[in-house]
Amino acid sequence: MHATTPEVSSTADREIIITRVFNAPRERVFKAWTDPKHVDRWWGPRGFTNQTFEMDVRPGGVWRYMMHSAEHGNYPNRIVYLEVVKPERLVYDHDADDGNPPHFRVTVTFADKGQKTELTMRSVFPTAAARDKVIREHGAIEGGNQTLDRLGEWLETA
Repeated sequence: MHATTPEVSSTADREIIITRVFNAPRERVFKAWTDPKHVDRWWGPRGFTNQTFEMDVRPGGVWRYMMHSAEHGNYPNRIVYLEVVKPERLVYDHDADDGNPPHFRVTVTFADKGQKTELTMRSVFPTAAARDKVIREHGAIEGGNQTLDRLGEWLETA
């Protein structure tokens, strides 16, 4: 009899993980992430503004918004929520609202650390080449870090 080794797959070569600890309870961080009154004020890299057209945070719900930069132009975005566990976890597909398949899947976890929150944003791309392209051409890692910087600043002032 032969033992069967379960097949293990890894997404490490096609993912981006950014983690940050915020000085705010997770309910507040989750709300800042899921309420257009808040998210439009901080979402995206520095120099970008946002306009939310719709935001329905439930499985199957959609967040459709436009990111705008005076330097780079307009970027239509669509997020389709797959999983929503308040205030712990969001899973969604992110695309450009152009009818093409999702660009990547994101899992955001909000871990309770007393009066602080550890947020982990894990983006998984279809291929390593797709991940490398957004890093190289769109500065995805720096943009993700700037986005979380802006969230931290918003939480300090709002």
